[in-house]
Amino acid sequence: MTDKKANLSIDGHDPIELPIYTGTIGPDVVDVGKLTGQGLFTYDPGFVSTAACESKITYIDGDKGILLHRGYPIGQLAEHSDYLETCYLLMHGELPTQEQKDEFVDTIRHHTMVHDQLFTFFNGFRRDAHPMAIMCGVVGALSAFYHDSLDISDEKHREVAAIRLIAKMPTLAAMSYKYSIGQPFMFPDNSLDYSANFLHMMFNTPCERKEISPTLSRAMDRIFTLHADHEQNASTSTVRLAGSTGANPFACIASGIAALWGPSHGGANEAVLEMLNEIGDEKHIDTFIARAKDKDDSFRLMGFGHRVYKNFDPRAKVMKEAADEVLAELGLENDPLLKIAKRLEQIALEDEYFIERKLYPNVDFYSGIILKALGIPTNMFTVIFATGRTVGWLAHWHEMISGPYRIGRPRQLYTGSVERDFLPIDKR
Repeated sequence: MTDKKANLSIDGHDPIELPIYTGTIGPDVVDVGKLTGQGLFTYDPGFVSTAACESKITYIDGDKGILLHRGYPIGQLAEHSDYLETCYLLMHGELPTQEQKDEFVDTIRHHTMVHDQLFTFFNGFRRDAHPMAIMCGVVGALSAFYHDSLDISDEKHREVAAIRLIAKMPTLAAMSYKYSIGQPFMFPDNSLDYSANFLHMMFNTPCERKEISPTLSRAMDRIFTLHADHEQNASTSTVRLAGSTGANPFACIASGIAALWGPSHGGANEAVLEMLNEIGDEKHIDTFIARAKDKDDSFRLMGFGHRVYKNFDPRAKVMKEAADEVLAELGLENDPLLKIAKRLEQIALEDEYFIERKLYPNVDFYSGIILKALGIPTNMFTVIFATGRTVGWLAHWHEMISGPYRIGRPRQLYTGSVERDFLPIDKR
């Protein structure tokens, strides 16, 4: 914070002095709170120029390609840490000691089971229901099963609820997949790590259990880590807004899942696979590249460039390494769709058109390739995104609830009818 001020002059009003705040890094922020008292509001569709909160969790500089979690670069966390350690960091503000990490991991491991009644809850859904529809329902329903952690004013309750959600999301995600294909649910295996356990619940059956490859487990862990948090995006802002009403954490996370389900937010890696299917064959790549360069053509290459990152996506390098490792492990270098993806990657990194516009492959491009290689259907991609993002939502929810907060109440620019008298139906 600083004592800098901004003076706003508006016709018909006395000059208004507005405080300017300075964070540890990033642009200064003008506090416009005084405008309401003057009968004025700011107008900012999409809130792209509005800081709705103060936060110590994640920092993004899209122009420089920077993403920090509690000050640590995402590339370092993805390379040297793991998902649960990153969860601890996001929730507690510091990296854990070995003792703290062991205790945290053990606690998560022993909360992976879900209430037995939830198994019958799934029977209320059609088998062809979208997994995200199921996740919205079952995560919100957790509040009906865990009454002992709903007092949001109690820090211990908040901690227990967070542990339960982080631990149970992979179980619920795998259950939504198993239900859609008619296979029996697989119980979690507490001898496995977080990501290997998820793959076990996804792909093993009571009849046949295969060992989970460390390479595939590590790739899955990186997907969770690289999606753990991304500052005040649409779903995180939704969780904060829902939380500002005093809603319980399970309902708040369900609201985040609903927001993430929107194709403009969480569907990017699914769109990558749809694009690869549309291209269909390597021989069609040049045609689609020409279409992508034609400003009058509606076709866009999905998974290249990023709304926030104007330079490069700092998560993409690590995800590319994981993608290469997975393809080599599974021997899928000749898979038709994955060959298209690798050729598109090469073009984007070498073609001046893409280089000048900084349309580099982003995290969604590589995560889509990995998930396709693992045999995960595209309608599960956003579910996996939600599983990884749960800790980010919880960290922001907990940060808000832990201090003074106000219920969210955006204002509007009203352009409807002025006041008018009601007319009886026979005079209209």
